[in-house]
Amino acid sequence: MLRNVEGIVLRSMDYGEGNKIISLFTSELGKVSVMARGAKKLKSRHAAATQVFTYADFVFYKQHGQMGSLNQADIIEAHHLLREDLNMSAYSAYLVEMTDRMHGDEEGSTYMFEQLKAGLQAIEDKKDMQIVVHLFEMKMLELAGYLPITDCCVSCGSASDLQSFSPGMGGVLCINCKFKDPFAALAAPGTLKLLKLFPRMDMRRLGAIQVKEETKVQLKTCMKAYMDHHIGIKWKSRGFIEQMEKYNI
Repeated sequence: MLRNVEGIVLRSMDYGEGNKIISLFTSELGKVSVMARGAKKLKSRHAAATQVFTYADFVFYKQHGQMGSLNQADIIEAHHLLREDLNMSAYSAYLVEMTDRMHGDEEGSTYMFEQLKAGLQAIEDKKDMQIVVHLFEMKMLELAGYLPITDCCVSCGSASDLQSFSPGMGGVLCINCKFKDPFAALAAPGTLKLLKLFPRMDMRRLGAIQVKEETKVQLKTCMKAYMDHHIGIKWKSRGFIEQMEKYNI
């Protein structure tokens, strides 16, 4: 069957002498693998469209249970800058790695496709990359069914005097319940405000948000601990980001 869909390249792998296998994320078909014959050759008409982060209109032939074969690709957004800038590339890689590893094959989601598309564009538009990543992490947690409780105490239900964030208990804790998890991370009012806002925020409406450095440090601690506790995946791209931060790259 001939399919015509908009997609974003999550992975691009060399195959044989001149071919590539690309993993696409689409709104209609979800994640799908496609063979791009001859795409490794410099003069190939598919070379540019098979690069990671590329957003394009793909036409491919696919039979049930088999890998697709690329016929045509018209680039909508090449995202050259995301590949050329090391920091942008690292944060963008984390978005596509989350999408790739947390979606099953042919598991479609129009909403998540739009969130990924908007997230990559936000990074290219020089919006705060850390905030973009945390917002996308929250979308991934929602998809997996592990969205934290952030608008009231996960233990007693109180909406006042919230002070900490507990990955193990699944959300924020108030001053009276924080003793129930001695490993809960400190969360100041600014941090709690963003944790509460993220589940309701659409990436497509993300503006030029300004966040204090101490708030970003707390957010990173909370989100990293929560992702590790509930998802348990060793993210290669996140590890690279942490190495860059460690050596001030």
